[in-house]
Order: sequence, then C-alpha cells, then structure tokens
Amino acid sequence: MQTDAASSNLDYLAHLSRDSARFAEVLTQTPPQTRVPTCPGWNADDLLWHLAEVQWFWGTIVGRGLTTYAQVRTLDNGGRPDDRDDLPAFFGRASGDLYDNLSSAGPDAPAWAWTDDQSVALIRRRQAHEALIHRLDAELTAGHRSPMDAALSTDGVDEVLRVMYGRAPSWGHFTADPAQTVRVRTADTDGSWLVSLGRFTGIDNSGIDNSGTTHDAPGLAVADPGDSASGTGGPAAATVMASAADLDCWLWHRPPAGPVERSGDSS
Repeated sequence: MQTDAASSNLDYLAHLSRDSARFAEVLTQTPPQTRVPTCPGWNADDLLWHLAEVQWFWGTIVGRGLTTYAQVRTLDNGGRPDDRDDLPAFFGRASGDLYDNLSSAGPDAPAWAWTDDQSVALIRRRQAHEALIHRLDAELTAGHRSPMDAALSTDGVDEVLRVMYGRAPSWGHFTADPAQTVRVRTADTDGSWLVSLGRFTGIDNSGIDNSGTTHDAPGLAVADPGDSASGTGGPAAATVMASAADLDCWLWHRPPAGPVERSGDSS
C-alpha cells in the first residue's frame, strides 16, 4: 500500500480529466436549482462553482509557479459569474488550465500547498480525488451514480486517512491512545491500514488563516507499513471493511453503494 503521492502508479491526470468531464456533463444537464443531497445548502450551480473555484485555484498556483502563502493569498478569480451560461464556461477554462498546468509541470516541481509536502505530485493526487468525490456529488444530484474506479478509490482511502485526516502539521503533535485502534480494509483490493485514534495538540504559527490558535482535538494517525510495532499486520480493537469505493465514500461522508461492515469494539 502506497504511503504518499510519489509512490503511486496511478495516472492521476487521466482520472482528473475523466471525472472532471463527467462532472461537467452531469451538471450541465441538471436544473441549476436542484439540491445537492451530499452538500447541504447547495444547489447544482453551487456545486459547479465550487469545483470551478478549486480547480482554478490550484491550476493558477501550478501555472504561475507559486511557492509561498504570501503569493497565494493575493489570488483573485474575479468572483462567481452573474450569467448562468458563463458558469460552465468558467469551469471549462479552469479545468482545462488545471490539467494543462499539472501536465506541464514535473511531479517534483515545488508548489505551495497547505501540507508539509509542497509539490506538484501532491496537487495531482489531491485534485484527482477532489474531482472523483464531486463527480459523485453531481451524479447523486442528478439521481444516478456510475461506478468508481477501484484502484483510485483504494488510493483515495489512503489519501483521506494519511493526508486529509491523519497528516499532523509540523507545528503540532499527535498522541495515540494504544487502546483505540481500527483496522480499515478494502474487501476487493487487499488494502489495509491500521489507524490509531488519539489527540492532536499544538499552536498554529503557520501564518495561513489562524496563526497563534491553540488546538486540542481528537485526531488519528496511520501506522507505516514498516513499523514492526504497529504496522499493517498488527492487531486492532475494531475493524471497518467494505469495497474500496464504498470505504472512500464512507470516509468522505458520502453514501456507500454497498455495505460497510464493522466488527470489534464498537466504542
């Protein structure tokens, strides 16, 4: 099981292109005011604008070679178009630029990101999964969902556990509770992660949005495969298992298409 973006053999750019195109196809055929069941308070146009903003933001960072937050914080996309017909056009330009810029830049090229990993590789991976989950949102809005790629979904489980939920920033510290461990398994792709629950503490002096804020909250960490004490073969107090696609959905608070099995210590 890969532990970071650089070690994956997935073609993130191909997935990004396909899922972005599917996202746009579905939403342009959906009435603009249709509610998005997985994003409370949003309609179809809100969802379209959200991914347009996201893809414009990261495409601009990579395209302009931005490497500091001081550069990034001044970015301005001009705001949401007033004319509904301009919204799909803005998405098309933003999505095309993101793909082109990520394709042109090498994976090791520096690029600002909110994590300690400041590379184009991280952005390629993140944007592939961003497009996948929002493609699902669009399809659920329209009332029909298509299958999610098993390999990409397996990588999505890894990314959400290690990066989105479990990668503690350098200014913080995670303290694991040895009794609170969960084995997460994909039933169809042999993926396995040992997750330790605990607390994340620290003072954010990163200067992004909340510099100087004290954090003390529940957190999690994933054991490295090579960790003999708690690696992927270690015991766990509980287990969660489903297909890769359903686990990816479950972790992102989207409805799985099939069952998610839980066993062991229910707490």
